[in-house]
Amino acid sequence: MTKGIHSFPVRVYYEDTDAAGIVYYANYLKFAERARTESLRLCGFDQSDLLRDDKIGFVVRKMSVDFLKPAMLDDLLTIQTRLNDINRVSIHMHQAVVRGGEVLVAMEVKLVVVGEGMKLVKLPEPMRKAMGKLFKH
Repeated sequence: MTKGIHSFPVRVYYEDTDAAGIVYYANYLKFAERARTESLRLCGFDQSDLLRDDKIGFVVRKMSVDFLKPAMLDDLLTIQTRLNDINRVSIHMHQAVVRGGEVLVAMEVKLVVVGEGMKLVKLPEPMRKAMGKLFKH
């Protein structure tokens, strides 16, 4: 982790690609989700524990994606995650899919915290503090 950016490596497998060997666009969202989950894990929180014990989860409220260049079969990618803002009920992150220092896909993601019945709830303060510390925010 450097400069408040969490990096998560992803290798592109055959199952991630279309018939031309290019990463299918929806799979970038899966890669980004995995990176967010691992950054949360680094903060000491496991999503299955949060769902089971605290009855909370995260929902993507808004996302914009800029597909700049394609990733290909066997590429080694890095998913970079940066925290833009965190408040009582939402988290705003910038994520980039990078290959060899070149940004292939850029994403802005707004997550909200929901509880039972998919109702908006407050982000637990220990989680907010841990994320702020991890991302030096």
